[in-house]
Amino acid sequence: MFSGGPILTMADPLRVDALTVQGDRIVWAGTLQECRASAGSDREEHDLAGRTLMPGFVDAHCHPLMLGQTQSWVDIGPRVAPSIDELVLLLAEHARRLPRGVPLRAFGYDYRRLTERRQPLARDLDRAATDREIYVMNVSGHGGCVNSFGLKAHGITAQTPTPAGGEIGRNPDGTPNGLLWDSACDLLTGVDGVKIRNHGPNIHLPEPAEVAGRQLDRALHQFLRAGVTTVVDAQVSRRETEAYIAARDAGRLDVRVNMMVISAFLDEALQLGLVGRLGDDWLAFSGIKLYADGALGGLTAYFPEGYAAEPDNHGVLYHEPGEFSTLMGRAHRAGLQTGTHAQSPAAIAIVLDAVEAAQRESPRPDMRHAIEHSGLATDDQIARMARAGMVPVTQPQHHLQFGDGVVRTVGPQMAQALNPIGHYARAGIPVVLSSDAPVAFPRPLEAVQAAVERRTVGGTVLGGPDLCVNVLTALRGYTIGGAYRAHQEHRVGSLEPGKLADFAILATDPTAVPVSELSAIAVEETWVGGQPIEAPGRGPSG
Repeated sequence: MFSGGPILTMADPLRVDALTVQGDRIVWAGTLQECRASAGSDREEHDLAGRTLMPGFVDAHCHPLMLGQTQSWVDIGPRVAPSIDELVLLLAEHARRLPRGVPLRAFGYDYRRLTERRQPLARDLDRAATDREIYVMNVSGHGGCVNSFGLKAHGITAQTPTPAGGEIGRNPDGTPNGLLWDSACDLLTGVDGVKIRNHGPNIHLPEPAEVAGRQLDRALHQFLRAGVTTVVDAQVSRRETEAYIAARDAGRLDVRVNMMVISAFLDEALQLGLVGRLGDDWLAFSGIKLYADGALGGLTAYFPEGYAAEPDNHGVLYHEPGEFSTLMGRAHRAGLQTGTHAQSPAAIAIVLDAVEAAQRESPRPDMRHAIEHSGLATDDQIARMARAGMVPVTQPQHHLQFGDGVVRTVGPQMAQALNPIGHYARAGIPVVLSSDAPVAFPRPLEAVQAAVERRTVGGTVLGGPDLCVNVLTALRGYTIGGAYRAHQEHRVGSLEPGKLADFAILATDPTAVPVSELSAIAVEETWVGGQPIEAPGRGPSG
């Protein structure tokens, strides 16, 4: 039984005095007297000592294995590599430490924050090393650059055709310049690697099973340290599935995982009869992930009119509208929830049209088809989402970290409404927040603060008060809102009798501090299934 500090249930009532847990379930949430009676005379009482207990956070869109993998690479984020010259020096230093021929991978550059304000190219990376492949991945995860050694190793030449849903950067003479975006990332996974064609950016770079296992362990440890107890893996192939199954079988899966399988494998899922949720409280297949367009961070989000900063650049459309509608219709008719990556208004419109057509053809209540990111949804599109029962899944840390770059690339007027979370709330759409890790670290309280403030790292406040939400709405968005998105609100996301006993203990009450202090609140303990899994100085249980 827990008492002695604020307990936020994210349910009705919002605040209770005590919480009773038996086994992996919550038995009662209410007064101290009620909870003591429900716990019995042999109860064990935990004194919160003024700390705050709240539901475990639910990260409704993230990529855990990719987080663990990219954190084993060289960090080339803006803090450590603010220019291409400094990026090259950092890569050269790491290359000298590796045996000859061992590939070097790096993650996290945002060209909009580089001094040169351009993408690194093969000729730049060649200055770091010519005796091995070098691959630097853009912070969006939608692609990046390889050096000349890498281009040759993967057989990428002037004759390599540009794949549908992707881009191969080229010099004026047609030879590749090292840049590979979206579906072109298939070229980097090797002959036997995962291939997803024009269904998304290929983030599934192969690793030996034991290496992938360590990377996943590292990532899940970070989620637990942040108080995250349930995640939605927003792009799953055999690589992720194998890693999760191995972790579960070894007793190392301490975070509840809902897997969205990439649409490249929709045929296989339907042939196997996977037409609904399959799994248990720890690991479950929960739907299909699709892509409409690319990323704002790589300037591959789809703008038929061109970018304000690059009028000749229209971005990437993964599927023509008719093809996308067919994919959506097949998943919908089978009863599979979908989550579609869409950033630009044009891409969001394609998703809305497809969902509305699918529902007209085969009405299904409460599907909760999601639009992942939904970065630049218009007011009209938000109203359509509300009517269709759709769920936009947003990442406030995106406008915190990348909002200034979006202003420069799409124009200040459009960028003001980036991540219009307040408009979703006022339209009656459930607010759902997430990290998109590794694009942003799994730091729910940082995301909550960003949703309330709408301030960029450069100090710009995007839009007016109508685009903001209050602290409680944002906290709900990272708990019961995330659970709702995953059709898991009957299991997790709030502290109510019968639900799984997943919760985080915070140093202080996030509803009782200045908004500017939210991100600094420490998560002191994380409990999953009634067991303490993460606390200062202790790693995940196994």
